[in-house]
Amino acid sequence: MEAILRDSVHHSLRDFLHRNAIFLCERLCAEFPSETNLQLLAGCYLHSNQAYAAYHILKGTQVAQSRYLFAMSCYQMNLLNEAEAALCPPNEPSAEVPNGAAGHYLLGLIYRYTDRRKSAIHHFKQALTIDPSMWAAYEELCVLGSAEEAAVVFGEAAALSIQKQYLHHGLASQSLLTVNDDCNLVSGRNFSFEDVSPRQLKLMQGSNTRDSSGNSHVILGGVSGQPTNGSSNISFYNTPSPMPMQLSGIAPPPVCRNALPNGLNLSSGTDSSPRSTMSSTVQGGRRKFVDEGKLRKVANNESAIRLISSRLSFDSGNRRSNRLAAEAGANTNASASMAAGNGTTNTSKIGSSKLGSVARSLTSRKGQPWANENLDEGIRNETFDDSRSNTAAISGFTPTSDTRYLEQDGATLSIGGGIMHASKVISGASEILSLLRTLGEGYRLSCMYRCQDALDVYLKLPYKHYNTGWVLCQVGKAYFELLDYFEADRAFSLARQASPYSLEGMDVYSTVLYLLNEDMKLSYLAQELISTDRLAPQSWCAMGNCYSLQKDHETALKNFQRAVQLNSKFTYAHTLCGHEYVALDDFENGIKSYQSALRLDARHYNSWFGLGMIYFRQEKFEFAEHHFRTANQINPCSSVIASNLGTALHALQRSDEALAIMEKAIRADEKNPVPMYQKANILMSLEKFDEALAVLEQLNEYSPRESSVHALMGRIYKRRNMHDKAMLHFGIALDLKPSTTDVTAIKAAIERLLVPDEIEDNL
Repeated sequence: MEAILRDSVHHSLRDFLHRNAIFLCERLCAEFPSETNLQLLAGCYLHSNQAYAAYHILKGTQVAQSRYLFAMSCYQMNLLNEAEAALCPPNEPSAEVPNGAAGHYLLGLIYRYTDRRKSAIHHFKQALTIDPSMWAAYEELCVLGSAEEAAVVFGEAAALSIQKQYLHHGLASQSLLTVNDDCNLVSGRNFSFEDVSPRQLKLMQGSNTRDSSGNSHVILGGVSGQPTNGSSNISFYNTPSPMPMQLSGIAPPPVCRNALPNGLNLSSGTDSSPRSTMSSTVQGGRRKFVDEGKLRKVANNESAIRLISSRLSFDSGNRRSNRLAAEAGANTNASASMAAGNGTTNTSKIGSSKLGSVARSLTSRKGQPWANENLDEGIRNETFDDSRSNTAAISGFTPTSDTRYLEQDGATLSIGGGIMHASKVISGASEILSLLRTLGEGYRLSCMYRCQDALDVYLKLPYKHYNTGWVLCQVGKAYFELLDYFEADRAFSLARQASPYSLEGMDVYSTVLYLLNEDMKLSYLAQELISTDRLAPQSWCAMGNCYSLQKDHETALKNFQRAVQLNSKFTYAHTLCGHEYVALDDFENGIKSYQSALRLDARHYNSWFGLGMIYFRQEKFEFAEHHFRTANQINPCSSVIASNLGTALHALQRSDEALAIMEKAIRADEKNPVPMYQKANILMSLEKFDEALAVLEQLNEYSPRESSVHALMGRIYKRRNMHDKAMLHFGIALDLKPSTTDVTAIKAAIERLLVPDEIEDNL
């Protein structure tokens, strides 16, 4: 009953029937209360986004997997201190972080959001060391600005780690097959400890496999799905009668046709050796779960039989000679998987029914059940002992032997429900890591704001990967940081076409459309995102930008606050709230919003820049200079940040430093007119009129319709007492339709044109 209920729960979870899974799992826990079943129930609640239920179920548990699930529920509820205590118990400082790479990644997130940057970086790196495919950990390292080059992270060490993982999975499965040439494995997946009931787990831990009456229990062997401490665990549990092993959609473990009664030794395999038969106590107590007469007969299926025959010939050939020879030479016991039953094999529901029927037909010969077949040849003449068999099953798992085995021609591994050549594992790992190196390096450069370099790296991707939603969004963000909004719009539009269902990067896309004054496209995008997922913060950020473009800052602020409510860790939503507060001249709340964003991401330069703008408008130039400088250190390639830093330095009477910063800003982006204008303004204040006019003339060629350029030229000519030219440029500035504030300033300058500068200063 327990196995059937667990299997039904796993089927419901795979089919996303969360309510059904919760209901069945509650029945399971009521009938068979155990921590393992409570873990499954908590997992059901986590799948259905009910972290609070998982929290109450697992509170106080001590098993490693339970602590991980409890920590995950705490993290989702923003109870970060409890989550940390679950992963790293205060009374056990040397305790290992549960659940391997995933546990280290979760702990890294907790440390990141509790402002312990060094500890967060350490655990993200640990997660990548354990599992090089933990891309999310590398993303976090890039965001924190501490990621190593992708070529190092996803290099040879990562390839060896992946090969070792699959080697242990695959060879552990094959170690059971090599015991018997005629043991047929037609199984979709490896057997895992997670799929065994608590009662069976208890039985697995015992070393005695016989009952007190002297009769042998039948032992069904399986290979755990995950290696522990660098080796694969072989699980055994006593079953008085055969059970349907359809646990969580996983096919039954390898089955041998042969089993020994108690007291019989494994024979040396000669033809004259006596035939072994099943104990009568076991034979008499077996129960039927499948009607054998109703199973399909596929004896005439020649292609299927040829497929199985080819496997059998391989099992008795290379694999046996290569693996068992070494084990026999080391005097190590081979582990035999024994099973009692009615001669039927329960195949996976996902696997091929034909192959399952063929496997069953091959387990009987001339109408006799598999339990009456002779024992395999070449096995040591010793009584079966599960403690030694565990050692024998994993013998030879040293790096040297692993590498030699992988390099053998024709070596195969059982991976992901199928058989794969070891050479394909090596080449596959190499291809995956090559792809991750390119993607990782591009993302790392983007986070360092070396956006042009990042774009060059992304261009090296294959066409099919470049034209995916995630990559195109990264390309759009890179163009956005380069202030090339048209190219950014193009990239994001392609991303929408490639993945219309994805909201990744749409908050930035809405800002691009805002800066391009594309009110119609922005409105359409916001409506589309809301209709796609109204509970996503990106949707409300787009809606807020839409209202902000229409100068409705109060409504825009409400939308941005809605985004923060939906995801309090969404940094950009806090920053956008700050922008709207500044637009409403509410500097106090604007500072709070920017600081909230920086608590989530200290490298979010937009918030540093926003704080600098507030302090500059409040004429707190020292504070402004500090925040602009911090933003410039994070993103040294931004000409906008550099020009504002130069302006703050000029306000502090540090004009030489300001000019140097302006030169850097001009070099960073020659298309940006602001640094050149500010440089001319600084030169004019230093009374270097000729140099200032030269800069303005050059700027006028780039931006001939900038009224502020002509207004500044008019002021310079006035200072040089060249009133005719001053009046000319003031007139041109008015003709270019400046803003109302600039119109007032220009008209006032014209009225005071004939007033000497000394008198004007006194006025």
